This record gives sequence, structure tokens and C-alpha cells, in this order.
Amino acid sequence: MPIAELNEQKIFYDITGPHAAPVVAFSNSLGATVEMWDGVVRALAPHYRCLRYDARGHGRSAHQAGPAALRDYTDDLVQLLDQLDIGQAHIVGLSMGGMVAQDFASRYPARTGHLALLATASALPPAETWLARARTVREEGLGAIVEAVLQRWFSPSADTAMVALNRTRILGIDAHGYAAACEAIAHADLGAQLALIKAPTLVLAATLDPVTTVAMGQNLATGIAGAKFASVADAAHLFAIERAAETAALLLDFLPPAHPNTDAPFASGLANRKAVLGVDHVQRSLDKAGSFGQPWQDFITRIAWGEMWGDATLPFKTRSLVTLAMMIALGREAEFKLHLRPALKNGVTPAELRALLMHAAVYAGVPAVNGAFAAVREELGDLE
Repeated sequence: MPIAELNEQKIFYDITGPHAAPVVAFSNSLGATVEMWDGVVRALAPHYRCLRYDARGHGRSAHQAGPAALRDYTDDLVQLLDQLDIGQAHIVGLSMGGMVAQDFASRYPARTGHLALLATASALPPAETWLARARTVREEGLGAIVEAVLQRWFSPSADTAMVALNRTRILGIDAHGYAAACEAIAHADLGAQLALIKAPTLVLAATLDPVTTVAMGQNLATGIAGAKFASVADAAHLFAIERAAETAALLLDFLPPAHPNTDAPFASGLANRKAVLGVDHVQRSLDKAGSFGQPWQDFITRIAWGEMWGDATLPFKTRSLVTLAMMIALGREAEFKLHLRPALKNGVTPAELRALLMHAAVYAGVPAVNGAFAAVREELGDLE
């Protein structure tokens, strides 16, 4: 895994996109990991070099004991850019990440290209609400708040598989890292810094967001000279997940056009591959390839993941079902197991997976499907 050693912090990061393209740096919401940007990065990676990272105490980034202020989270981003030799970047932040983005743009105007502030505000009072949440998480863990968080993150019509996946991700966050971030939000007030932001700015808010409302987004845009405002309909706080395609379209329309790049097909395929199989799995495959295997990684990334999985004619869910069926018929157990969890992430329900296996028994044979049921149990346990 790519880990940046930033003084006392160890920050996990991921970069996807053409090497010579302009950099877009994404800063996450409280309780989220780099995966929250999967759908957005799929659309932006052919044009921009997309840098994602887990905030300290989140995901794969270690939590360091002791309190932290919002400025500390911003300094992590600054040091990460320094370590990667990135002088200037477009900055995109959502919720707490949007507060980090505001702080960055006001303190480092020369390093800020365009600025996109999603589902955020310059302050999120009352402080006691955040401090109480921090106490609860430290004493009882993330399980005590996860359902309430999901209700704020996603609209009632959100895909149930997507909600379930993000429940798992929240529960994987370090409790002390989450609590420290709550305390940083409680004491943050960037109102006086808004006048220092000189970058072209886009503020986005979702119509069903109970945390950072449309009115709050409009007020934030009013406080930044020349800022544009737009709303995302029928979505809640984490609309970058729930309405990824629409969010990406708004960002592509806002960001300055990037020049065409010969790395774009590989970048597009790599973004799709990471979105389906996961950042960690793909990074391990690339790291283990060596010089001998690198052309093969390049081939499957461009062709399988760029041209095939990148063809919007079939949605990811359909491609997952087709892939699983072919792996059963061909007896490719390892590849079948590899695609099981991604299939659930792509919206395949346990009932649909079972129906697929039953259907495959007619056309691929009972022994093959016996093996498939065994593989499902080994990989996923009892889905019921």
C-alpha cells in the first residue's frame, strides 16, 4: 500500500490518472475512506490525475494519540502534496473534507487551482453535538452511531447494497480517529478565512441533506468572491456516492479542460478496476507484477477494464453477473471468488446470486455449481 510518512502521521493515498495531467486532490468526509470517490474518479481519471487519501485515523491511515485541530488535517494534505512533488492542485472536499479544502485554499492560494466545496460549511455548530458524538464513539464504538450516520448520508431511496457497503466501511474506522475528527469539527470556524479564497470556486449541496442544507451551501457561496452554486436533487449528505455520475458531470463542467493524454485509456481502465475490485487488491497486483508482468497488467487494465468494463452499454451489476456465470462454466474458482464481493458491491443481492447459481446448474452442470456454492460459503459465509 502507498503510505506517506508525514512527520508523525502515516497517510494512505491512491493516485489514478495520466501522469502528465493536472492533479485533482480529494478530501474525504468524516467517517469515509478513499472509496467514497470511486464513482467520481471513474469519470475524472481519463482527464485528470486523481489523488485520494484517507484522513488521519480513517481507513488505512494510522491514528496518532492526542487531539487534533482542523488545521492539522489540512497540514497533512499540504505535506502529502509536498512529498509527491505536487506544487498546485485542484481541490475537492466534501463535508469535513470541504472544511479542509477551505482552509487549504485560504492559506495556500498559489497552490490552489480550482476549488470545489461539496456538502460543507465554514462552521458546523453547535460544538456540543460533535463533542457528545466523540464521547459516545470513544465509549461505545462506531456501532452506537452508525445507523444515524447512514440516515444522514443517504436518501430513503438509496440503493440498499450501497448503504450496506458503507455501513461496513464506517464500522471499520478507528473509534479514536473518528472522535478526534469530531472534536476538530466542533472547534472549526473558517468564516473569517473565506475572504482570502481567490480560487475559482464551486459550491454543491444536495436537496435532501439534513447536515449541510442547500441554504447553508448558498450562504457559503455568498461568502466566497465569485463562487458558483449548484444543487444536486434527491440526494443526501454523501451525494458524491449516491449521485456519483451527476457529481462527476458537475465537476467536469467546472474544472478547466485537461489536454488529451495518451495515458487516458490506461487511466480509465485503472479507475474502473479499482472501483470494482478495490484499491488494495489492484495495488497489490501492480506491485507484484514486476518488469516481466507489467505489460500484462497494462493489457488487462486497458482492454478488460478500460474498453469492456468501461462500456456503459452494460451496467456494472450486469457485468458482474455475466462474469460470475462464465467463471462457473469455465471452472475458474479463483476468479469466481475474486468477483463475489465486487458483485455485491455492484448491486447483486444474495437472492440474485443464488438464482444465478441455480440457473448455471442447467447450462454449466451440477458439479460446477456445487463448487460455486462451496466457494460462496468460503468467501462470504452464510449470506442469509
